Amino acid sequence: MTRLLPTKRLWLALACGLVPAFAGLAVSGLERLVLPYDLALLVLFFVSGRVASKWAPVRIDRRMDPVLSVRVQNVVTVDVESDAPVSLRLRVRDEAPESFQAVDNEFELTIEPGDLKTHAYRVKPSERGEDTFRGTYVRYAAPLGLATVEKWLDTAQPVRVYPNVRQIRDFELLKQKGRLREVGLRRARIRGLGTDFESLREYNDDDFRFVDWKSTARRGKLVVRNYEQERNQAVIVVLDLGRHMLGEIDGVTKLDHALDAALMLLHAAERAGDMVGLYAFNDAVRGYVAPKRGRAQVAAILSAAHDLVAEPVQPHYGKAFSYLGSKWKRRSLVVFFTDAENDDQARELVSALDHVQRHHLLMVVRVRDPRLKELLALRTTDSRTLALRASATWYQADRQEAETILATAGFHTVESEPQDLAATLVTAYLRVKERALL
Repeated sequence: MTRLLPTKRLWLALACGLVPAFAGLAVSGLERLVLPYDLALLVLFFVSGRVASKWAPVRIDRRMDPVLSVRVQNVVTVDVESDAPVSLRLRVRDEAPESFQAVDNEFELTIEPGDLKTHAYRVKPSERGEDTFRGTYVRYAAPLGLATVEKWLDTAQPVRVYPNVRQIRDFELLKQKGRLREVGLRRARIRGLGTDFESLREYNDDDFRFVDWKSTARRGKLVVRNYEQERNQAVIVVLDLGRHMLGEIDGVTKLDHALDAALMLLHAAERAGDMVGLYAFNDAVRGYVAPKRGRAQVAAILSAAHDLVAEPVQPHYGKAFSYLGSKWKRRSLVVFFTDAENDDQARELVSALDHVQRHHLLMVVRVRDPRLKELLALRTTDSRTLALRASATWYQADRQEAETILATAGFHTVESEPQDLAATLVTAYLRVKERALL
């Protein structure tokens, strides 16, 4: 698609035609020059624009990570290569998907014939799933500067938006620098309490059951035994895609917060040598990836989870976990992301998951809304703030009752605000490994 647009130079030249028109008031006949003058300008406008529109001015190549992360800045690089016969001053607008927040995707540059120039801009996807970069607009001036040519270049490119994979890179970078405390991970010994003896080391607030008394007597200080951590165990992330996960925190669903934390957990488990898998359901099975080892498995889980959405339906817990039991028999750590907001929902979970608890180590993970803390801290200056604080107190009591019911039933529970959920969950996983609970 090509359009010709008038430039300021054309409008200024047309305005100059008013001079003989007014001069005709004093010198008869000069006003007759206005029409041929304007017609000549319009002919030059269309002819120069026609010539320039036949150029294939530039080639556009868009580059980005094959995996884009939701709700964070992702870099997109645009390569602009000139095929025009003359130097061009270009205005380029790369059309990101409508749901993306784009920064600096419209830019200007001057490019010589045969040159290649690069421009980088940032996009922030607001939701997971598949979308498309729609194409690219370019504008450049025709000869004489009377017309601007606008061309639509078909650079459409499909893209997939995943949970926040950028956090994995940040995690690995901090791990290499020994600064995992910055993301909230508490110290946990990666050497576990398996059955195979590995080495001896000094006592450091360890369980006295693992003190080596002979070595302690010989060295004159407490010494404990290290055992090799169990590897090749299974970690299965289970996602509730029902109505409980539709709730939003700062405009982001609880499911999306859960997926971000689950991704970090799966990465940590894969790096620890464990198998990882995924299971998603609501009133029916929505996805299943059997546990396996390796980074390719994490990529497969990402591909399966990138477009999962919660729906306003009641999840069928009993049916869902019966299906999982038929697919996977080996004892595993089952990390179940759901939300139980009151005692009735908690009892429903306990009733449905009792048989799961007998065969697997079950961890129930819930996302806490940070606004609850803010509401509980409100000063009751009027009836509105009093009602808000009373509602928050009532809601917190309900959630605490649900927590008590789950814990009494023997479930391991994790509840955290979104910004801390991933670190809290990975810490809980490392503690399971350290204590050899599987």
